[in-house]
Amino acid sequence: MTFSNERPFLLVGAGKMGGAMLSGWMAEGVDPSAIIVSDPGPPDEVREVLTKHGIKLVDRPPEDVQPGLVMIAVKPQLMDVVLPGLKSVVASDTLVLSVAAGTPVSVFENAFGRVPLVRAMPNTPAMVKRGITAAFPTAAVSEAQKETVTQLLSSIGQVVWLESEEQVDFVTGVSGSGPAYVFWMAECLAKAGEDVGLPAGMARQLAIATVTGAGELMHQSDIDPSTLRQNVTSPNGTTAAALNVLMADDGLEPLVTAAVQAAVKRAGELAGK
Repeated sequence: MTFSNERPFLLVGAGKMGGAMLSGWMAEGVDPSAIIVSDPGPPDEVREVLTKHGIKLVDRPPEDVQPGLVMIAVKPQLMDVVLPGLKSVVASDTLVLSVAAGTPVSVFENAFGRVPLVRAMPNTPAMVKRGITAAFPTAAVSEAQKETVTQLLSSIGQVVWLESEEQVDFVTGVSGSGPAYVFWMAECLAKAGEDVGLPAGMARQLAIATVTGAGELMHQSDIDPSTLRQNVTSPNGTTAAALNVLMADDGLEPLVTAAVQAAVKRAGELAGK
């Protein structure tokens, strides 16, 4: 994971996710003098990271450098504006890493040719370094380049490698959009607490602590979620009564399945499939 002034690491787009990644990379020992960030208006918290580490910030990709790696982290609707400006800096051996949602490999290959390219799908818990990123490499990506990407993305959480680009849409439905499902679960749990008579603030506190605590328990434990569920479910007890509702034929499982399928379908539509 070595970059230099001659072959720097160019980050294009530095939103909140970019800021989280930059902080992680500094902790991993990436040389800040070998990083260039291209963004006309990064948020204040990202500017603080850049200033703290002396990372160079420019409004647009510089034409007089040839990066070893270009990471594209802009919104999909900006691709038509951003990619033409990168053609002059992406060489045949430049590794291109995209974390832009809904933008297929073909878009980048049309812009740059068949350069080494990794399409990645992180999720928002990356901002607290508890995310998971799924990555798909094109055939031009070497094992050494995959290792570099793994090291970079591991700074914000776990990394898994996909066998086909089609799986990116499947990942979108599960982990890409998944945090929103969990947030909604917390909202519903808090509302249910209010409905049975708890003060709103207390219900919210209980719901958030329960969801995050259960998540942390799964994270730290080697025990399967189904076993963890069974361990807290006494026969004929209160949890069993609740699970009889959630695990009914028309309960949570078919709803989650339908939600994931809807997200996967929409991901395909956004990618022009």
